[in-house]
Amino acid sequence: MVSKSLGNLEIYKKAVELSISGWEIYQKIPKQHQYHIGNQFLDAIDSIGANIAEGFGRFHYKDSIKFYYYARGSLFESKHWTYLLYKRGLVDDTTYNNLLTCLEKEGIKLNNFINSIKPKSDPNP
Repeated sequence: MVSKSLGNLEIYKKAVELSISGWEIYQKIPKQHQYHIGNQFLDAIDSIGANIAEGFGRFHYKDSIKFYYYARGSLFESKHWTYLLYKRGLVDDTTYNNLLTCLEKEGIKLNNFINSIKPKSDPNP
């Protein structure tokens, strides 16, 4: 169980939902594709929430933001692997579009969150 305060963070809750969706997709990928593209996809999508959690646990805002940027990088990597899954016929149109929409929304929320705490990380505003 995650801490109550982290569990209440909207960007973290959405990241966990993305991980759950990613796991469901991974399980449907044929075994011969799970080792390479499936693992890369799953690692990237799980890394979004993991980096948000790590950033949340840091003491200084400046240190936290670094991990939120890593989460954003993992989000873009997840988009890349989602696109490749689609182009290689490993996910259907609906799955691709739904996941991409969720990733886009999470990206916006993550950017807004980063921008909201940036002023706190600057000692000389």
